[in-house]
Amino acid sequence: MRYIIVGAGAVGGAVGGRLAEAGHQVVLVARGAQYTALRDDGLSLITPDGTHVHRIPVADGPAAVELEAQDVLVLAVKTQDAVAALDDWSVRPVAGGGTAGERLPVICAQNGVEGERLALRRFRRVYGCCVYLPASFVEPGRVVAGGAPLTGMLHLGRYPSGADDTVLAIAADWEKAKLAAPVVADVMRWKYAKLLSNLANAIEAATGVLDSPEAFALFDRAKAEGRAVLAAAGIEAVGGEEQDAARGGKIRFDPFDGSGRSGGSSWQSLSRGTGTIEADYLNGEIVLLGRLHGIPTPVNGVLQSTADAFARERRAPGSMTPAELTALADAAS
Repeated sequence: MRYIIVGAGAVGGAVGGRLAEAGHQVVLVARGAQYTALRDDGLSLITPDGTHVHRIPVADGPAAVELEAQDVLVLAVKTQDAVAALDDWSVRPVAGGGTAGERLPVICAQNGVEGERLALRRFRRVYGCCVYLPASFVEPGRVVAGGAPLTGMLHLGRYPSGADDTVLAIAADWEKAKLAAPVVADVMRWKYAKLLSNLANAIEAATGVLDSPEAFALFDRAKAEGRAVLAAAGIEAVGGEEQDAARGGKIRFDPFDGSGRSGGSSWQSLSRGTGTIEADYLNGEIVLLGRLHGIPTPVNGVLQSTADAFARERRAPGSMTPAELTALADAAS
């Protein structure tokens, strides 16, 4: 199989780099400065076992890739960019006839739970991927992935449920590339658990890496709302003990280059000044479920609107204090 990584940022770059290192065929798809850097200088993947420069084929869009029947699309753009990417790729012809949407599998390697639904409108074969992979991308051509001894754990499964020979073959490839890839029949159960943890992303983006009792208290309030709406909707998420058992001993996040922990995906969006952020599909998912099921979600509503304002106004990440953000949540509650 050849892996077309649509969105060669932190997660896409780390997955693509590790797959290429393991000898698999990979094409990285990127835009702007990232495309130019990957094309001219290759992908620098910095990990605890060293810096690896990968000269991987790179494309600036679907028109630059001749799709083949054995290709696998890995959708690693953030969910706010998913519709445009899915629209562009689903209609591309595949050698031998048909379109990508008709013939090729697409893996949604994204935070949140909306990407799979968006993909299923356009692709027949959709696979969920719960991404547990610490990585950062703030400089073109350079991805830092701090997980050790494995780079990440990516639970895989058919969407909406089940497993098949395709996902088993994909998992086998990924397992050879320093990526744990358990195949599960209930992948969305894992993704809803990750959604609850990602409710902290907006707090981190606005106030910086969570390191104060006030920030953690606000996160606890956001998670409490999240659990309440999932219960009201009848949605099950994997519990903490099951997550710890799956991940224990396989991935550590210890700093390996002398630096402290950097911000996560939402923080990185603000740091790059992209003008967009994924809060509508993280905290906003909880707000949506709350409205559908009559559950108040004032904390997540404030986190969503605050993160959106930071992105829209291109405010610097971490430029609000936890006390200021908590005051906004208190006023809305």
